[in-house]
Amino acid sequence: MAVVGTLAETMLGFRADLLKTMVAAGHQVYAFATDYDEQSRAAVQALGVTPVCYKLSRFSLNPLADLKTCWQLYKLFKQYQINLTFCYFAKPVIYGSLAAWLARVPLRVAKIEGLGRAFTVPAAGLTVKAKIVRRLQVALYQLSLPTTHCVFLLNQDDKTDLIDHYRIKLNQLCVLKGIGVELNKFPVIPVSATPVRFIFVGRLLNEKGIRYYLAAAEQLKKRYPEVEFVVLGQPDAGADALSSAELDYYVRQNIVCYPGKVSNVVPFLAQSSVFVLPSYYREGVPRSTQEAMAIGRAIITTDAPGCRETVEQGRNGILVPVHDQAALEQAMLYFIQQPQQICIMGQQSRLLAEQHFDVHKTNARIMKLLQLQ
Repeated sequence: MAVVGTLAETMLGFRADLLKTMVAAGHQVYAFATDYDEQSRAAVQALGVTPVCYKLSRFSLNPLADLKTCWQLYKLFKQYQINLTFCYFAKPVIYGSLAAWLARVPLRVAKIEGLGRAFTVPAAGLTVKAKIVRRLQVALYQLSLPTTHCVFLLNQDDKTDLIDHYRIKLNQLCVLKGIGVELNKFPVIPVSATPVRFIFVGRLLNEKGIRYYLAAAEQLKKRYPEVEFVVLGQPDAGADALSSAELDYYVRQNIVCYPGKVSNVVPFLAQSSVFVLPSYYREGVPRSTQEAMAIGRAIITTDAPGCRETVEQGRNGILVPVHDQAALEQAMLYFIQQPQQICIMGQQSRLLAEQHFDVHKTNARIMKLLQLQ
């Protein structure tokens, strides 16, 4: 079988547990990614999986390049005699599924983990270009998804806004509610509310709400200088990304603490009080939030597709409207003024993580639905 994604880092970070589950069930597994190096190849091989490199332009709108990707995948599926394809992320789902159909792969599976940038609406609304890109992506989904035997989504909003709204006919659809986390790797860690410490974890993109978080931190720091604000995540090269110069301003003003790029978020989550993700990106279900819940942290996030799956309002956190900095500040202020709620809601986060976001339960469900156990 072939698991087809994009970056090797994502394959190892988000798919390792599923790959190990497939191998343990006795399957020969090939992991398709675009950027393997010697280290990542060795890491994938250590899972008992064969790494396969292919070419894909992740953000290009060049149809010729995408057709070349489709043809390359077709030949690779034939070469390795693939009997199942499990494609995730937009372009692998579209072109991997079409290639698998052309190659007559017996079982073809697609996993859409959020509708992504094409369905993300900024505060100023969609531009004409963005509307064209969305319509193009929808057309490609309309072409490719009916060729699959099963489609996995992570939240009900994606079903409503993509499958139902555009009347895409599918053979089978399953809503998973998150890819899950390894709970043993994110154990419950007692929370400290002295000082109250907020943490943002994610790519430093506008769409992830980083600028809303920084602006709220700046305002609250004036009134509550003892409160701390942490940012974890690497500056991105995108046009709407937070620049290093912008971030440096908040660091120099002692508004936020920025440890730089870290390979392990657990120690930083352990030292935090409340996790904050004011995202308006069309998430699947944010992995970073699931990790914070597993450790036992109260959550502040947006009442938006994917994000709302992680919070039961008032039980384990607070949902705020998208693009509403004032509401975000009020939510953060709530925990500053009522620090006893940090521990109470954090305990509920862990219970919800155990109920909904245990990676072993999620993978077992996938394997059962695909009759691979």
